[in-house]
Amino acid sequence: MTSTSISRSVGAPVVNRPSVVAVGTIVWLGSEVMFFAGLFAIYFTLRSTSPELWAAETPKLNVPYALTNTIILVASSFTAQFGVFAAERLQAKRTGWNPVKWGMVEWFFASYALGAIFVTGQVFEYANLVSENVSLASNSYGSAFYLTTGFHALHVTGGLIAMLLIIGRAYSVKNFGHKEATSTIVVSYYWHFVDVVWIGLFLVIYVLK
Repeated sequence: MTSTSISRSVGAPVVNRPSVVAVGTIVWLGSEVMFFAGLFAIYFTLRSTSPELWAAETPKLNVPYALTNTIILVASSFTAQFGVFAAERLQAKRTGWNPVKWGMVEWFFASYALGAIFVTGQVFEYANLVSENVSLASNSYGSAFYLTTGFHALHVTGGLIAMLLIIGRAYSVKNFGHKEATSTIVVSYYWHFVDVVWIGLFLVIYVLK
């Protein structure tokens, strides 16, 4: 190889291609957007055909309770993002007890705890509504409520499982590298997505009653 060809190869521009995993996750989340858009459409369609039923059933909702649960879930998005910041600097675990020194693992544990509290809160809300005779089979309002919030709860549960896998992976590898950091970022994409979807559901179901 001549000196000219060597200089050309050395001086060639470096192409930074996006992560295939990250791009695939974004595309998949696009399909999830369509899925939840369908659920919103079902909710609005049922509400438009039964306004009297909605007027009778929505007062049974505990809005302050749901707002508190919503704040808990939104807070978990912030802790997850702090975990991403730690992963980007390739810090898997804490270097001290101060949260400023926490690594990805500690921040994701915090997000997991907040997400688990949210799901538990939804279970208690379901139990309370069932005692008020609002169930999946009671009427179209019950079907719309449990269908939309139930599928979201399943997605949150999936996110919690993904967080545990990321945390377990951080403990299993010898060196926390860019591959593990990318996985952390991908899971954060999903978690932010389910948080945004819940904000939309909260506004539609609890605020715009």
